[in-house]
Amino acid sequence: MANAGAFWIKWSPFLLSLLRIVAAFLFMQHGMQKLFGFPGAGGHANVHLFSLMGLAGVLECFGGGLLLLGLFTRPIAFILSGEMAFAYFMVHYKMNHVWPILNHGDEAVLFCFVFLYLSAAGGGPVSLDRAIRRV
Repeated sequence: MANAGAFWIKWSPFLLSLLRIVAAFLFMQHGMQKLFGFPGAGGHANVHLFSLMGLAGVLECFGGGLLLLGLFTRPIAFILSGEMAFAYFMVHYKMNHVWPILNHGDEAVLFCFVFLYLSAAGGGPVSLDRAIRRV
């Protein structure tokens, strides 16, 4: 059992980076759909940039890109966590305030808390933040 614990202790920082990368990649797709209609239009293509949906698209696409790279991870993750909390309460909560699965807000809740965690934990060892600090 001691070896199993040592394994997870050794690899947990890299799993943090993997969580950041995968979450950012999935999140960016929401912004790309809103701004560029890719991948798949999803009913949001070509939104006005100076609308709430346009701002969400910019944050999701470009903030997600920074998070994917692990650049400015803590402040970007904090902002994106707030965006997801705002999206949940402005859009999803109004439909059914008790169960996120029923109001289709479960993704927003999950992204909110993953990003909140990343804002505290940082980007992990595989990030530009870490590479810059080493220089």
